[in-house]
Amino acid sequence: MKTTVVIPNYNGKKYLAACLKSLEESEKERPCVLVVDNGSTDGSGREAEEGFPWIRLIRFPENRGFDAAVNEGIRQSHTPYVFLLNNDTIVRPGCISALEERMEREENLFSVSARMVDMKDPSVMDGAGDLYSALGWAYAVGKGKPAERYGRPVRIFSACAGAAVYRKCMLDETGLFDELHFAYLEDVDLGYRARILGFPSAYEPSAVVLHAGSATSGSRYNEFKIRYSARNNVYLIWKNMPFLQIVLNSPFLLAGFALKALFFLKKGYGRVYAGGLKEGIALCASPEGRAGRVRFKGRNLGNYIKIQAQLWINIFRRL
Repeated sequence: MKTTVVIPNYNGKKYLAACLKSLEESEKERPCVLVVDNGSTDGSGREAEEGFPWIRLIRFPENRGFDAAVNEGIRQSHTPYVFLLNNDTIVRPGCISALEERMEREENLFSVSARMVDMKDPSVMDGAGDLYSALGWAYAVGKGKPAERYGRPVRIFSACAGAAVYRKCMLDETGLFDELHFAYLEDVDLGYRARILGFPSAYEPSAVVLHAGSATSGSRYNEFKIRYSARNNVYLIWKNMPFLQIVLNSPFLLAGFALKALFFLKKGYGRVYAGGLKEGIALCASPEGRAGRVRFKGRNLGNYIKIQAQLWINIFRRL
């Protein structure tokens, strides 16, 4: 196959074996699989290596985060495509082949997101890739809606790295995942950077993956996820938007952050969300954050205009 599968793992004992078993049976030719273990303490890495000797296990001594794990897997892959896959997933037969075929048909694609459905109820969508709006909101397309509505291949803002294939030669131009994120919104950031260079992403409905969801963080809303999502969203905007674009979007961004603050205040996480925003501002002001900022180049002006149009359109798609 032309694809290497990279699975980041942190204490994934409950799910990892089933994920690997599904990969073993998913294609006529068994894919190359790299499991990058983030210092797991539950023995899941060792069990994967012993139970599936055909995989390659890369061990980190501690949890370095999602981004560091997948970056190491990407660096150690030697195929045209890299399929990033969460450990709490089941891959349906033919998934990888479908993703490869889409990439072969459209050679300008940067990444393709699989059709992620709920593991408990596959008739319900978990996500058909991600959209990002001028409100500063990133969201999974179709989450919680009937899967039958999402049977059409479409363009998306960015692929969800929980189950998406990336073109490795384009990653050489965009750079890998930004490890300052640690976790959350790193895939939107990467898709944003790709769009600045004119590389689009797409959704492929024939590539199906069942997803348990929140296996590492524990739940849909928790302090870790809320804090890092708020922090990283501030950094994502600062990093990818030129100053004039930030000014142009400022009324929408302020409204978006205010609505999120009210939402999490009602959920009992108001201080956590505010703390995440504060950390995001500090990250933007840090030497590392300033170094990561994407420098505006005139030759990409047309792509910035297309991105801005998408940011406005996606407000109405979300609302």
